[in-house]
Amino acid sequence: MKLWTIAMCLLCIGCGNVYAQTVVWQPTAGHTQVLIWPAVAPDEQAVPGPETETKGAATNVTHPTMTVYTPKGTSSGAAVIVIPGGGFQILAIDLEGTEVCDWLTSKGIICVLLKYRVPSVPYVWQCDCRPHNLATSLPSLEDAQRTLRLVRFHAAEWHVDPHKIGVLGFSAGGYLVAEVSTNFKRHLYKPVDTADKESSRPDFAIAIYPGHLTTDNDTLNKNVPVSHETPPTFLAQAEDDYVDGVDQSLVYYSALKKADVPVEMHLYAHGGHAFGLRRTQLPISDWPRLVEVWLRTIGVVED
Repeated sequence: MKLWTIAMCLLCIGCGNVYAQTVVWQPTAGHTQVLIWPAVAPDEQAVPGPETETKGAATNVTHPTMTVYTPKGTSSGAAVIVIPGGGFQILAIDLEGTEVCDWLTSKGIICVLLKYRVPSVPYVWQCDCRPHNLATSLPSLEDAQRTLRLVRFHAAEWHVDPHKIGVLGFSAGGYLVAEVSTNFKRHLYKPVDTADKESSRPDFAIAIYPGHLTTDNDTLNKNVPVSHETPPTFLAQAEDDYVDGVDQSLVYYSALKKADVPVEMHLYAHGGHAFGLRRTQLPISDWPRLVEVWLRTIGVVED
């Protein structure tokens, strides 16, 4: 299935009328969005129209933001930046965003929901002209790096342990997880303020049904330069994922093991793609519980 078709399907999840009224996505009451760039974002690009949100999917995002969700009850001090997927065309901002933050905050983890720029070059959903789906989406990666730096910069204010800041992404967001985990020494944009003195390396990483990681020859995408400094990583994917394919996680797992990076991977026979946290009768629905155990195992949260 072509990525633009997938994106359009996600855009219409649960809607009976494709011409339904659209609005700009906003977080629920009590959560405030913060612009991550003080002025014009670097590598600004034109988009097909104004930013809109329909049935939990946002598109035409030109002003990236982050929204901080505080824990319900005692905070562990850990923070997770959540990166929704959507083929770099849209953001499944509820399925792979707000619902994830609700889960994390219920476990005492601060959640930072990233609304990054989409559509994002070179991924264009109006054609099948992407360069083998392996290129770096520069604006999106800049937004992810900037958000990591901002969370570290505000760590004391937000009661975050600056050494317990991780990333969690789905699909295209899972690719961004791998990119920020391996490209943190690359200076993609000119510093805009003091926050950019902070590190953009996540302390841990979680990629759920990631894409864009493997070539047709089952080798790792060269834009994901795994090294021993890549943070501990958790992977989960279904073997019947016919959008990105289980080989995405397999190839990345192998590269992490070769670099002696702590990595845990869970593969399931059934589950498909874009299942998020929504429970079914399938065993893959238990992946959040396994993440909770893994976070305790690597010392991010305590029992």
